[in-house]
Amino acid sequence: MAAAWPVVPLLTALALWGWAVRHTDVSALDDYGLVSALHPTFWAGLAVLTAGFWFTVRDPRRRAGWPAAFVLGLLVMERATQAVLYPTPLYAWAWKHDAVIDHLLTSGGLQSADRLGDMAVYDQWPGFFAAQAALVRLLGVDNAAMYMAWWPLVSSVLLLLPLLLIYRTFTRDRRLIWTAVWLFCVGNWVGQDYFSPQSVAFALHLGVLAVVLRRYGRPGARDARQRQAVWTVLLSVLVIAIVVSHQLTPGMLVVTLLALALTRRHRDWVPLVTTVVIFLAWCLTAALPFLSAAMPDMIRSVGDIGANVETGYGSTPTGTGAVATSWVARLLSASVLLLALAGVLRARELRRRSLPLLLVAAAPLPMFVASSYGSEMIFRVLMFMLPGAAFFAAAALLPTSQLPAPQLPAPQLPAPQPPASHLPQARTPSAAPGEAHREPAARRRLTSRSLPSPPPLRYAAWLSPLVLLAATLAFVPSYSGKDRVNYFPPGEVALVRQLFDQAPDDSLVVAANRNYPLAYEQYWRVDHYWFLEDTRTHVDDIVRDPAAVLARDMAGVEAPARAYFLLTQGQVANSEMNGQLNSAQLRRVRESVDDSPRFERVARNSAGVLYVLKPAS
Repeated sequence: MAAAWPVVPLLTALALWGWAVRHTDVSALDDYGLVSALHPTFWAGLAVLTAGFWFTVRDPRRRAGWPAAFVLGLLVMERATQAVLYPTPLYAWAWKHDAVIDHLLTSGGLQSADRLGDMAVYDQWPGFFAAQAALVRLLGVDNAAMYMAWWPLVSSVLLLLPLLLIYRTFTRDRRLIWTAVWLFCVGNWVGQDYFSPQSVAFALHLGVLAVVLRRYGRPGARDARQRQAVWTVLLSVLVIAIVVSHQLTPGMLVVTLLALALTRRHRDWVPLVTTVVIFLAWCLTAALPFLSAAMPDMIRSVGDIGANVETGYGSTPTGTGAVATSWVARLLSASVLLLALAGVLRARELRRRSLPLLLVAAAPLPMFVASSYGSEMIFRVLMFMLPGAAFFAAAALLPTSQLPAPQLPAPQLPAPQPPASHLPQARTPSAAPGEAHREPAARRRLTSRSLPSPPPLRYAAWLSPLVLLAATLAFVPSYSGKDRVNYFPPGEVALVRQLFDQAPDDSLVVAANRNYPLAYEQYWRVDHYWFLEDTRTHVDDIVRDPAAVLARDMAGVEAPARAYFLLTQGQVANSEMNGQLNSAQLRRVRESVDDSPRFERVARNSAGVLYVLKPAS
């Protein structure tokens, strides 16, 4: 029974989580998102899980399967909670990706290169969408929306294997490995694990690094070079999958492999050259139309570090809840990076032996010079730094006596001596009591390193688990604090679906912003206009006289196409929380359109309203 005691905190935490999700109401989210809606037992479950993990992973008598079970429990509580609570998938971008897959399934292909529009970036990097279209047909479901709510859990589990392979390259200490994995999971709040190409590309990125760190850069004979050729084929397959699916990940991979190739241990140029050749081949062929159009803006952003590190979404949070959750997210990332710095400084031998992993953490930083990536570069850099940063942050949390010690040389064995009967009997001093079996000093040091010494101060023993618990709890507001923006109730989904079910070809949909489900549904035949993305002067004109200005903007649509005005709960939340128009201003826009004889109300429910512009008499 003593060997199985970790099952008690694990099952207790999952039971508390199950109770919490059954007693959490998400029908009316506020500016704190899911944080204020969660039942208190959820937080108790996270605390029990973290405590159970900490005491289990530090106990050398426990099998390695127990830390893995706790990490899987953490991922369930972190990434499956929203899938269980919300009846519809989160994120407007996930719905957008579902629309691309639907286009593939219905028309058998994507738009050609001559239609460079808002969706061109998906048309020319179709790898993820083609794979998902095949998966939809394999599973026999109607569309990817049937399973994309669970994608954050799936994509997070996919990261575990390459992450473990990378960490095991530098240490066999399971305490350090699993603490690093835990910190990676709680530090990865950026939200790129949703149904998206980057979620898979990031897992493949880690897979490439695992292959390079474990199978390249080692001097070998002819058979070793033959085995390396096999690994080069595998690496090429992984790189091709990345390059045809995402735009930024290949660039991150190139700078990381370049940093590794400059070290003595991994001075093998095959992975870097292979990646660069595949990357350039795709950019100069399939992706060339998009890159040619985007190149002027890309060149202007090079070197503009101030603009590149600015954030788009969340850069101007409005409201107490939005500001608070934004600061919690920043403090969580800053804490992991500061812990990583402390781990680098205090574990000198670990730093020397794990230099490649330190380079993996630092390599993404130059990308700030290259581009803003749609005001998301700071988030992407944090995500790509996290695998290396979490490893050294874990070293800062473990006591010094539990960190991997330097490998001391084995004691020199004495040279063979002739049999004792042929040697002159020399008088030797008698051993003192208790010294007859004294070990050499080097061997004593090797043995003592496995015996953890107590910390010098009593409170220091509790500091590390408290830091780990604080980081684990901080993940929730960092990851789910904006769910008021990201969640679309079933009524909103039904309203937008009704719009696209009746819209003729070449119709126009006008909305405040693109934060609503199915915003890109049938994008190949319906146009969109989001007025909050227009110039500030035009937005001010709409606020002053909404119905007249919107009617003028929508008047160019020719029959039988129609022009629709859509205002939903998700648009209002996005506009308010990002400091654009407040709910009173948007309510005035809706009331003006509702009172105008130029518009006819088509549908309305608790989540939004839909109007159509009447034909001009």
